[in-house]
Amino acid sequence: MTPKAVVFDIGNVLIEWQPERFYETSIGADRTRALFAAMDLYAMNDRVDRGENFTEVLAQTAEAHPEWRAELDLWHDNWLDIATPAIDHSVRLMEALQERDIPVFSLTNFGIETYALAATKYFFLRGFDLDFISGHMGVTKPDARIYEMLENESGLQGNALLFTDDRAENISAAAARGWQTHLFQGARGWADRLVAAGLLTAEEAI
Repeated sequence: MTPKAVVFDIGNVLIEWQPERFYETSIGADRTRALFAAMDLYAMNDRVDRGENFTEVLAQTAEAHPEWRAELDLWHDNWLDIATPAIDHSVRLMEALQERDIPVFSLTNFGIETYALAATKYFFLRGFDLDFISGHMGVTKPDARIYEMLENESGLQGNALLFTDDRAENISAAAARGWQTHLFQGARGWADRLVAAGLLTAEEAI
């Protein structure tokens, strides 16, 4: 079945998200390894993605780890330098789908404040036909509820949806609901998948 809508994850699909890379550039590789060994920064970020306030979470974490306050301030104050750059080919694919009047949805683990911040730099984040942002929804992938919420709001389910994400567990959760899926490992492979699904021509997917 040809999908009726395409669902994009954002981090590492439309925008690169590599915190360790940012820190290695900012404070060096050794200090970065020590930082990530000292605390679970991804678990901290998960709290934001579930809807907790970005600034408050960073402040609480810094209070618990005062020896790392300067590094945590970098996460807060330079967040846009962590979430960079845009994956231009993926952005073009999103735009090409919409030029064909194919609905494009986001389904992303993203905080309320950080998404608003990202949208000041990446204007395409305001271009989805429907937005499903975990911070506003109070639930993150791969919890089945977030997929169900998308189905209920969009009126689409099963193989009417084609979803790409860079995390295998998120793909597996969607596949369990009958969605068509693609594990994102680069924009070229995603382009080929959209062509194979009959949604874009090879020329449109360049």
